[in-house]
Formats: sequence, structure tokens, C-alpha cells
Amino acid sequence: MGCFGFLKFMMFVFNGIIFLAGAVILGVGIWVKVDSGSILGFLGMTENAPAELSQVLNVGYLLIAVGALLIIIGFLGCCGAIRESKCMLLLFFIIILLVFLVEVAGAVVILVFRPLAEDVFRRFGTAAVASIKKDYGKNPDVTGLWDTTMSTLKCCGIYNSSNFVDSPYYVDNNNQYPPPCCPDANTKKPCNQTVIDNFTAIPGCFVKFTQLIDDNTVVIIAVALGIAALELCAMTVSMILYCKIGSRSA
Repeated sequence: MGCFGFLKFMMFVFNGIIFLAGAVILGVGIWVKVDSGSILGFLGMTENAPAELSQVLNVGYLLIAVGALLIIIGFLGCCGAIRESKCMLLLFFIIILLVFLVEVAGAVVILVFRPLAEDVFRRFGTAAVASIKKDYGKNPDVTGLWDTTMSTLKCCGIYNSSNFVDSPYYVDNNNQYPPPCCPDANTKKPCNQTVIDNFTAIPGCFVKFTQLIDDNTVVIIAVALGIAALELCAMTVSMILYCKIGSRSA
């Protein structure tokens, strides 16, 4: 297998993986949109929610868009390499280039407008606390999602246990907090304010989530750089194939 054949094979395999990943993401995005009621209730969003938070809810649309884009990229890359189509390879190169430029622009925007992102997260926290006080202990979907989140992240509420005060669960259970809010999960005692005051307070889920991101900053940056490197390699290979096909057909 010559160099040209090897590049064609690698182009086909690489873009085949991209195509399959896009199909999976597209499927997940459609599923999220079909079953978005639980997510909306968990976030406590209403029609009066701030515009920034409304955008956060459109995860399904984002997944659908990303999945569709990956499917198109994978299709163009696979077919362009196998069929030796200069048109497909050129379209593949242009799309990857545009994605790369958008990613660079997005990174710059995040760095420049970081205070705006912090304000969005603050509003999200306020809306989530309102959701807890209104639905936790009454709405099974909201209650189940919060129980899973708190058990997984080892946290309590958005900021602390006080977020559950006056919630349906708190009122119906004689001023008790959810079990994840108590430091000792094996205790038989009710999780009330006395128990919480006698132990080190469990951090809120917002703090744990922020800490999780901070602890994995290096990994996130490494992944981003790896994706950028793959995009540069894909553009390089597509242009090499494009030029080789052009020279062979001349």
C-alpha cells in the first residue's frame, strides 16, 4: 500500500468514526428533545426565565446540530477519499476549517466575556434554588434528579442545605433535610439541623461542580488541543489527497 492508499484508508477510518459518533449524538439530541420535560422541571425554568438561561435549556438542539454536522463531515470525508472526489474533499476541508475558526473564536469569547458567563451561572443557581423550594419532595422527576445528582457528587442543594428549607420535602418530613445532606450516610438519625450542625457541612452542588471543572482544567485543555490537532491533521490530509487526485487526473 503506497502513501496515497494509506492516506485514503486512514481518511476513511477516521471519518467513519466521526460519522458513527455523529449518529449517536444526533440520536441523543432527539431523545433529549422528546423527553425534555424532566430536564425543564429539574432546572426550574418557566416561560419568564432569563434569555441566557433559556439558551442553556436548548441542549437538545445543540446535540442535534453537532450530530448532524459530524454526520456531514464524516460522509464527505469517507466518500471523498474512497471515490477520490475533489469536490467532496474540498467541502470537507472548508467545513473543518470553519469549525476550527469557530472554536478559536469561542475560546477567545469565553476568555474575554468570562464575567458574563459567571452571571449566567449565578442566575442558573437562583432558578435551581427556586425549583427545589417549589418541587423537591412533590415532583418525582425533580426529586429523583436532585437525589441522583447529590448522591453522585456528594453535595447538598445548590449552595448548601438551607436551599431545602420550606420545600415540600422539608415541610412534610418535620423539618428534615434529604439524606445526602447528612455527612454520615449510615446514620439512623433523621437528617435535621441538629445533625448537620454537629458535622462539617457538605458543600453545595454548584461548588462541587465548579471544583470538578477546576480539578480537570488540564484534562479539558489537553482534550481541546487534541481536537484542534486532529482538525489540523484532517485538513492537511484532505488537501494532500485533493492535490494528488488533481495531479493524477491532469
